Amino acid sequence: MRTSLSLLCLASALLPGTVAAQSHDADQDAEIRRLRQTVEQLTARIQLLEAGQVAGNTAAPPATAAASVAQAPAAAAPVAMPATATPTVLNVTISPLPPREPFDEDDQAAARMDNEVPPGDELEGFFAVPGTSTWLRLSGYAKLDAMYDTDDAGDSDQFITSEIPVEGGRSKGRFNMHARQTRFTIEARRDTGAGPLRFVLQNDFFGSGGSYGYRLRHAYGQLGNTYAGFGWSAFMDLDSGPDTLDFAGPGASPSARVASIRQYIPLRGGNQLIVAAEHRAPELQLTGATQESRTAAPNLVLAARHEADWGSVQLAGLLRYLAFDSARDSGEGSDSTTAGGLALSGTWGGSSGSYFVFGAVGGQGIAAYLGDLGGLNLDGVVDANNDLQTLQQYGGWVGYTHRWSQRWHSTLTWSRLYLERDALLDPSVFRRSDYAAANLIWQPAPSWSWGAEVLYGKLEEQSGASADVFRVQTALKYDFIK
Repeated sequence: MRTSLSLLCLASALLPGTVAAQSHDADQDAEIRRLRQTVEQLTARIQLLEAGQVAGNTAAPPATAAASVAQAPAAAAPVAMPATATPTVLNVTISPLPPREPFDEDDQAAARMDNEVPPGDELEGFFAVPGTSTWLRLSGYAKLDAMYDTDDAGDSDQFITSEIPVEGGRSKGRFNMHARQTRFTIEARRDTGAGPLRFVLQNDFFGSGGSYGYRLRHAYGQLGNTYAGFGWSAFMDLDSGPDTLDFAGPGASPSARVASIRQYIPLRGGNQLIVAAEHRAPELQLTGATQESRTAAPNLVLAARHEADWGSVQLAGLLRYLAFDSARDSGEGSDSTTAGGLALSGTWGGSSGSYFVFGAVGGQGIAAYLGDLGGLNLDGVVDANNDLQTLQQYGGWVGYTHRWSQRWHSTLTWSRLYLERDALLDPSVFRRSDYAAANLIWQPAPSWSWGAEVLYGKLEEQSGASADVFRVQTALKYDFIK
């Protein structure tokens, strides 16, 4: 602040003398005009600083705010450096990953090391809360989905391949339209003596019962590299998700929102470690009338991640403790066991806008963390001796996004997920699923997007019986602020 005020006073002092001494000189007149422009820019900069400062604190405004000041002539000194070259008032850095614009925007709400600004974001849309050091952003979008299924797909709102009816499904086509993916996000950021602070609150309208009920998606705070709250699991890699119009996405990819505490550990060369303790209750196939699953310990996640301008790669490990109890004197027993798995995922692609995503996952007793298996009680099964046995799951996904032009791009996606065959399971239980999608997305304006997508899904049961379905989906999205 003192530097800016000194420059303002100096420029103001020089201005009268210059006019008096060379009032008729054309070169000096041009210099006077440049000095006046510089004074105006410095004045605007000071006003922005005063709007965001707290008593005794001085700093530069966010890059987007500084960018709103009129640009200086080529001969004048620049008022602000680019966001990538200097910290902002929030003391955060820009992610090194190449910018992406996925239709669901899930990567924008994801937690990141050092509270990094998501790729391509650069703190757009933030405004200072008067009298505080907090910067606030209200964002979100309204999305309308319309889809037609060639057969009964089970879930008419999302394309979840594990819910395709194999027996008893209706063979006639179905049409559906909804706006349940519409979401609203409140994000707050400010700098503190302990590091940058970020708070995210986000909801959509995928409430239970097929209604437009309010559903919490994220509610977390992160101070520096310490995260606490409710949001995506640290076992997930949001950057490796393919860009689909369908809300569910590939069934093999990890997908779980959990309450957790997490610590990011920065390393050299774009590397980092992530350690987390999470709550995700065991989902078990129980056989006794009084048996119920029991959460005896938090789930632990350890992940290693590398980020660069070409993309990212992440290896995550998950450790769980599964248990169940039964009523006393019921004779239905109790048991516990450990479970866990690994997920390897990543992205690859430069600044051209085209990129690959990939992932592979496998383990014992991790069904609750997987897109197609969450909620199906397939972490483990209790046998006739009341012993708890974990079930094996494994699969993978791959996607490619091609940018045809600045406004048009397409994504191809394929995924497959397996659950082991087990004689203890009912013949109608999940055995394997396939998911494929191809789309074309048009973005004529930053706040307006349209897309069309063809999806194919197939479900195979433990018995070997199977069913498949095609879906044609179109979506229109309006961003509130972009």
